[in-house]
Amino acid sequence: MSSPVQKPKTRRGKVKKSKQIELFSNTVATGTEEKIFSVGQFLDLLNIGLRTSEAKIVGEVSSCDFRLNYLFFTLKDNDDGSAINCFMWQREYRMSGVVIGEGMEIIAHGFPEIYKPSGRLSFHADSIELIGEGALKKAYDELRQKLEREGMFAPERKRAIPEYPEEIGLITSKTGAVIHDFLNNIGKFGYQIKFIDSRVEGQLAVGELLAAVRSFRDKDIDVLVVIRGGGSLESLLAFNNEMLVREISRFPKPVICGIGHDKDVPLMALAADIAVSTPTAVTRVLNSSWEQALSRVRLAEREIFGAYHEALLRKRHTLEFALALPKYFSACLDAVNDTISGYQKTILAYDPERQLKLGYSIARVRGKIIRSARDVYPGDALDLTFADGMIETEVKKIRS
Repeated sequence: MSSPVQKPKTRRGKVKKSKQIELFSNTVATGTEEKIFSVGQFLDLLNIGLRTSEAKIVGEVSSCDFRLNYLFFTLKDNDDGSAINCFMWQREYRMSGVVIGEGMEIIAHGFPEIYKPSGRLSFHADSIELIGEGALKKAYDELRQKLEREGMFAPERKRAIPEYPEEIGLITSKTGAVIHDFLNNIGKFGYQIKFIDSRVEGQLAVGELLAAVRSFRDKDIDVLVVIRGGGSLESLLAFNNEMLVREISRFPKPVICGIGHDKDVPLMALAADIAVSTPTAVTRVLNSSWEQALSRVRLAEREIFGAYHEALLRKRHTLEFALALPKYFSACLDAVNDTISGYQKTILAYDPERQLKLGYSIARVRGKIIRSARDVYPGDALDLTFADGMIETEVKKIRS
């Protein structure tokens, strides 16, 4: 099994954060020398430090406004009235799959940042999600109805899995238990598994899952497999994301989803060609055609060897009869000779030449044997055949 672990580059890595912290420390640690910054330099320095304060914050949307490629909104704390200004790239907002409005309670993930032209602190959100089972269920139902009206989940859109799949694309988390369940049950049929590691938990997984699915578009695979364990509606947020569901429905190869769920089937599973609830069930789907083929081969093997054994037994009995019982073999030869003699006597009895030797002749007119006086006419030329020759004559008169 080949399993090159790949990580879609959709988020800031730990290495980059470490370098930012190191740069921040080196810039501040000036020893006894007094360091003087320009305003821009100081704000850049602060932003480097703030970038490490990545967090999730919850609040009520008190205002929201779209400007060019940005979404600007304000989150308010209902307990003490605190508020923070937030902004978000429109592309990241669409990827979140949430339509926000004033009065909604949401969770925003991101980091604080100072906008240099105004010196105002804002929260740079890179993903948002709804909070509360009721809100999530409502969003799930609305999106499901929308996609059903488009026919995205229609049975006629489902594609058959190749009869004997060999190249499998696998997307899941390398740290989860499901990948071990999958690999332990995949069987010994020589699959080539191409693996891409991705988050599978919560809203932050959307970007990595999208990148992984798109990466497999250009790879030579027979089927794409996406698996994760069970979870609540909150933990399965990514698999109900509209962008990801549409990406799965447009994928050029058949897709199998093994996504565990408590109650509501993830929309990504509904859009897949085959949906099962466990990684082990996915392996049963992949192995079924190979196991059936193996059973047919074993059955054919038994039939071939059985027929060969029966043929050997028949030949063995024939040889034993011919070699160990010569008197019966001689009797068989005598019986065959008697049969041949009987055929000879029958042939001789019906031989026309024998009848000619007894004084009979054969009369023909125009090459045909004459069986009645009505077959000839006066003036016809007759051929009379005897045992020792032939006479040509002519009919002068016919008497009935």
